[in-house]
Amino acid sequence: MEDTRPDFRLNREALRVLLDLLRNDRQHGWGSTIETLVFLFWLACGTSYRVVSRAFDMPRSIVHRVAEEVVAIRHQVIHLPNTPEDLEAVCRGFAGLARHRAFLKAAGAIDGCHVRIKPPSGPDGQCYRNRKLFPSIILQAVCDHQGRFIDTYVGWPGSVHDARVLRHSPLFRRSVYPPPGQFILADGGYPCLQHPLPLITPYKRPVRGVGAQRFNVHHSRARSIIERAFGMMKTRFRAIFLQALEVHHTFVPHVITACAILHNICLGVGDIMAPEDEHEEDDAEDEGEHGLETVSGAPWRDQLSAEVSALEEVPIDHDYL
Repeated sequence: MEDTRPDFRLNREALRVLLDLLRNDRQHGWGSTIETLVFLFWLACGTSYRVVSRAFDMPRSIVHRVAEEVVAIRHQVIHLPNTPEDLEAVCRGFAGLARHRAFLKAAGAIDGCHVRIKPPSGPDGQCYRNRKLFPSIILQAVCDHQGRFIDTYVGWPGSVHDARVLRHSPLFRRSVYPPPGQFILADGGYPCLQHPLPLITPYKRPVRGVGAQRFNVHHSRARSIIERAFGMMKTRFRAIFLQALEVHHTFVPHVITACAILHNICLGVGDIMAPEDEHEEDDAEDEGEHGLETVSGAPWRDQLSAEVSALEEVPIDHDYL
């Protein structure tokens, strides 16, 4: 059978799952299957509405309509672990990535991703310029040990620091995940916290002591899965993520969320694209815990670091993990 990935970036099984989830049998227009394929073609090619409209002899509004329908199934596809067994599998997976039992309480990895956009006109346009001086919108995401997104929050302009985006996210404000005693892995651009959202970050450079250095190595092995998840999504939808997205900035969050949903669907059926781009280490200045009503996670990190050092020579039981 002909490979559908070159034109639509999804294989046939992923397409079937997507269409089953949408379940929208229209009584008008061209039908949901054709319109969904047109939307996926637009995502795959990154071409203008005008070109898609002329090529398929369809109104450009189809792109917006299908994007909204895909976003509407978000909570069926992007969600936190549903059962204690699912959560245990995630934690065991992170311990396996870290190659250490001290990370058996890791329940996710978080990071931010900048998506290039066409700069908005007017005085507000400058606030979309990030520290690398290109206009962007931020996607904050948490993934599991397999690179599946379990939480996304998108829409803040590129000039905003990751820590500020975090403070305003439902993940931080509602404090419903992870469960008590577990934590999310984050890079040094985030504060190390125990409450209200438990985040464990690496020790800051210059790292002092062999124990801290050893902890950072294991932490990086586990946390890097979020970078890989972003890389896989960017590779699949190169036309969206590797050039300026030429749509109105208010529509960008819908497009990004749709791509995250499709990423999860593809992983679920084994349709995996290895990331092509190398992740650039974020060396942004840490905003720390300024202005946060929080409890520092530094003592917890020290405890984890001690566990890493104490158990360093103990091999991981892969059957256990």
